[in-house]
Amino acid sequence: MQAHSKIAKVGLALTLVASMGVAAVPVTASAQPNGVIGCSAPGKKQEGGAIIGAILGGLIGNKVARNEQTAGTLVGAGLGAAAGSAIGCQAQKKEAVNSGTYVSNGYRIANYVQPANFQKAGGRFIATSTVNLRSGPSTGAGKVGQLTRGETFTAMAYAKRGDWVLVSRNGVGVGYVNGAYVRPTGYQNASW
Repeated sequence: MQAHSKIAKVGLALTLVASMGVAAVPVTASAQPNGVIGCSAPGKKQEGGAIIGAILGGLIGNKVARNEQTAGTLVGAGLGAAAGSAIGCQAQKKEAVNSGTYVSNGYRIANYVQPANFQKAGGRFIATSTVNLRSGPSTGAGKVGQLTRGETFTAMAYAKRGDWVLVSRNGVGVGYVNGAYVRPTGYQNASW
């Protein structure tokens, strides 16, 4: 009877977690970076990690909270979902990096980044505000990462007549950033 009660509590916890959207929202390439249900890399590992984490966390929480097993189950499920989500997102990011590159117009590009007509660029740039990295040179393209204000990076190329900058990491184009939010590091800007 006690085992049935624990299974029911874990089931209740999973239902609550799923209703909050932790385990029920699919992760896509345009998902928000970070968080329990958003990852900056495409894939399903984060979703699976959140579900497995919720189950294991609920079971552990139930065991640890002897007097308040329902609360322990719920808290454990929530914490487990968050931990599993973070681990799954890291796995997605690693998979995206390891999944390969291709060459477009002489530039090595991550396979999740769209090709474009490039113009030669180079040098170090700095983000003047926090800005999204996109899979293509358009605000409609999926988010693949983010630069924070003050973060420096190497500009690999320009796209769309210089309106977009292809960001390089270790010699690979990893995403586009709108040129209005970055500038070369050598420039002085009174408002920055």
